[in-house]
Amino acid sequence: MDDWKGGNNRVSVSTVAFFTMAMAAATGLGAVPFFFVELDAQLAGICNGMAAGVMLAASFDLIQEGQGHGSGSWVVLGILAGGIFIWLCKKILEQYGEVSMLDIKGAEAAKVILVVGIMTLHSFGEGSGVGVSFAGSKGLSQGILVTVAIAVHNIPEGLAVSMVLASRGVSPQKAMLWSVITSLPQPIVAVPSFICADAFNKFLPFATGFAAGCMIWMVIAEVLPDGFKEASPSHVASAATLSVAFMEALSAVFEHLSHNYNAEDASGFVVSLLFGLGPLLGGIALVAFALTFRFQHALLSGVASGIAFVLGAWRPLQLLLSFKMGIFPLLFLLGTGSAFIHLSMSGTMKLGSRKKTSANALSAVTGISVSALTLQSILACVAIALHALSEGLALGVAAPKAYGLGRHMVLPVSLHGFPRGAAVASCIYGATGSWHASLLSAAFIGFVGPSSAIGAILAGIDYSGLDHVMVFTCGGLFPCFASIVRRAVKLDKRKSVSGLTVGVVFASVCLMCTKLVCLHTPYCNSAPEAVR
Repeated sequence: MDDWKGGNNRVSVSTVAFFTMAMAAATGLGAVPFFFVELDAQLAGICNGMAAGVMLAASFDLIQEGQGHGSGSWVVLGILAGGIFIWLCKKILEQYGEVSMLDIKGAEAAKVILVVGIMTLHSFGEGSGVGVSFAGSKGLSQGILVTVAIAVHNIPEGLAVSMVLASRGVSPQKAMLWSVITSLPQPIVAVPSFICADAFNKFLPFATGFAAGCMIWMVIAEVLPDGFKEASPSHVASAATLSVAFMEALSAVFEHLSHNYNAEDASGFVVSLLFGLGPLLGGIALVAFALTFRFQHALLSGVASGIAFVLGAWRPLQLLLSFKMGIFPLLFLLGTGSAFIHLSMSGTMKLGSRKKTSANALSAVTGISVSALTLQSILACVAIALHALSEGLALGVAAPKAYGLGRHMVLPVSLHGFPRGAAVASCIYGATGSWHASLLSAAFIGFVGPSSAIGAILAGIDYSGLDHVMVFTCGGLFPCFASIVRRAVKLDKRKSVSGLTVGVVFASVCLMCTKLVCLHTPYCNSAPEAVR
């Protein structure tokens, strides 16, 4: 047993089971949008197109994975066997008569059964691949990298399953549950494939080809035709193409990581993903307080502005006090960033004001009605997104130098993003009164930072010039939120000033705690200000 463990870099069965269960649970995240969005006929057709694209991309990846594990002829046989198998299943369901699933009956229920069954079937191949990767020469580190890759892939695959279910009237809760169920074979198969890696390696080519054949047949015969019934072919085809492109981009990123693998990049990749937790947690906390205490628009706008002002001043003050940048270059970059965002914001507001709609309503090119207040808040959130983008680049340089989980990375990274998510959620909630929109905006900000950090890791950039970029984006925060706080003062001066004070104190405490944690944590370079 000791030899077996040593040969696998001391990876235990419980470790494989834990990581693969978390990987399967990530599939449920694909159903989250349907808690906030109701599908009409047009959107349902587009969702079917997106589901078709995700399934096609997954089938391409399965074929490629199978060819990498053995003979291509077994993959071809698997594709043909999968197509025949799913065709026979459809015939059997038609002969069986009236079938039902999740309150869906008849032909629609048969389609849902086939889609859920196929997505479940293809999870067997993915679980086997994960188990084999843990048993490889690089052991735990390579296994975690493959697990993260498939976990990220699982989210759009869960979205595909949820779209098929939601477009047929299934509740978001049930859609989430069934999305997770389709990925349960991953942890179930991963453990035995880890223990018996050689045997599962030989079986993989046929299994992956079989799952791919099932999905290709189902997409062409059922999913795309359903989409064409509800939406125009151009919209469905565009959604499918974008989905394929997105999935293949994810595959390319993880392929690059696997071929150019080193421990520092893997550590940085994990830290970058954790960077998205802070804004999301900040948004959740703000919405919870706003709903509990019934915060008004003026107070929320003040809170958002106070946080934004601290975020905008924090990095420039650090650079100035540490003598890393002179006062004149710093003021020039702040002024340039401020002028750029101000001109962009003014131009967008003027462009919107030319649309002839109701008072205080602006119609975008897409036909969606957006109030002037909401548009101004969205533009302010774009400025925060640019700030998150620049700090994500700095994180991508710093994160590979961090090591260990727990207190070494999670706390400083989460604390640094916490006020940013609270600012966005406060701004959007104050303008729209919608907690759904607030959480979605915080999640978007949480996505921007990790995306730029991962891009920085893959590009291998250094830190030179990033301070200038960060100061430029810091300058952009001031004009956006100055206009928001002026508007709040006109509504209720006392509440807006109170909110501004709360925002300043809250952001200062979070960022100061981040700095203190980094100073007292060995090699903690997981936040931009910790980069030396």
